[in-house]
Amino acid sequence: MASSLLSCSMPNPIMSSATFVTDPIPHPCNSLPLLKSNPSTTTPLSQTYLQSGPAPDSVNYAAKSRTRTITSAKSVVSKLASAWRDIQGLNNWENLVEPLDPLLRHEIIRYGELVAACYKAFDLDPSSKRYLNCKYGKRSMLREAGLADSGYEVTKYIYAAAPDINIPIQTGAARWIGYVGVASDREVKTLGRRDIVITFRGTVTNPEWLANLMSSLTPARLDPHDPRPNVKVEAGFLSLYTSNESGSRFGLESCREQLLSEVSRLVHKHKDEEISITLAGHSMGSSLALLLAYDIAELGLNKPSNNGSEKEIPVTVFSFGGPRVGNSGFKKRCEELGVKVLRVVNVNDPITKLPGVVFNENFRGFGGGFEFPWSCSCYAHVGVELMLDFFKMHNPSCVHDLENYIGLLKCPKSWHRDHELGNLMERAKGLFFGGVQGLDHLHWRNAAINMVNLFQSQWT
Repeated sequence: MASSLLSCSMPNPIMSSATFVTDPIPHPCNSLPLLKSNPSTTTPLSQTYLQSGPAPDSVNYAAKSRTRTITSAKSVVSKLASAWRDIQGLNNWENLVEPLDPLLRHEIIRYGELVAACYKAFDLDPSSKRYLNCKYGKRSMLREAGLADSGYEVTKYIYAAAPDINIPIQTGAARWIGYVGVASDREVKTLGRRDIVITFRGTVTNPEWLANLMSSLTPARLDPHDPRPNVKVEAGFLSLYTSNESGSRFGLESCREQLLSEVSRLVHKHKDEEISITLAGHSMGSSLALLLAYDIAELGLNKPSNNGSEKEIPVTVFSFGGPRVGNSGFKKRCEELGVKVLRVVNVNDPITKLPGVVFNENFRGFGGGFEFPWSCSCYAHVGVELMLDFFKMHNPSCVHDLENYIGLLKCPKSWHRDHELGNLMERAKGLFFGGVQGLDHLHWRNAAINMVNLFQSQWT
């Protein structure tokens, strides 16, 4: 299977991207499709394992349709045990992203749902004793979040202390931001390896947004033996990852210390097996996932000499709606270390454009290879991009919602139009220069205002 999936080569696979063209989603967001001139690049619905639409005629038809869907799903997943290294990005997902391979789609959705469990289990009730913590115990969390059949056992909860940055933020209990899990013996047979998964939720409180969008690069310096001053990451993300509460009553370790300790323990425990380390996150969580992936690889925790196994353990990040994390030096170092990153982004999601709206990988130099002196201070995305397109005029915040990302992947369809409408910014611009023909101008004006408010809410 692996050889057939990767039969052709693609130029510069590390920065490759694909646009997933879709129909509007009835719930919870309607989408405006990103238009493609070549219909052959879209993924035919018949190739997927995903849910069928409502039956037009009878209950009988619906039952048969569900049976076919389940059979197709099993057929797709049965290939995972032999093809998992390709799905985890061994060859940077060459020929798997455009068109989107059904097995890869299945895995993206699966990891997305494991991240969504963080939101479902997070307690945001100020009157609750578990406020800012997980509502459930480790043994029941996935079941309570609707993933009883996930095949993973939660081994540790991860907490983040208040970031050490010079801005006024509320103090209080550390926040629960995710969990570490490991594939069960039964799931190992399906996956083809013992998968260690670490998932992170995104931002749901104002202080986290302040840390999330600080526009300041600072050296990562995560390897004490080689600080690498040219490898820089966003200061707010790094602070959230490394801050601890050693002076507090409970002396909470940093997010970093908690994670590295648990990953090391699980790797050692399963050193005689095939292992993969998969990190998945949404929004701010995808930034922490990438920092952890870099940290693991930089410290060599996935190397045979350090982990006790015979092979290097692949480290893969599935990022949903993630912002930029570091500079070009960080990107280059991640690639050197073999960290694989698949970025699932919505073309209309402003968070994926931050930080570095202007000073980013597209502003580093000229086409001839010349780079400006400040190139090392420009933010850069890491990895391969899978681009989606959904937008709801009256609720622009839906463009960043994880459930909408997952929903769009579950219900893909080809959608073609006669004219190119362009991305969200171009649409909004068109409104102010005479409007978009054939569309309700008032709706577009309200959408533009709401999108500006969305930006402002993240910066204030």
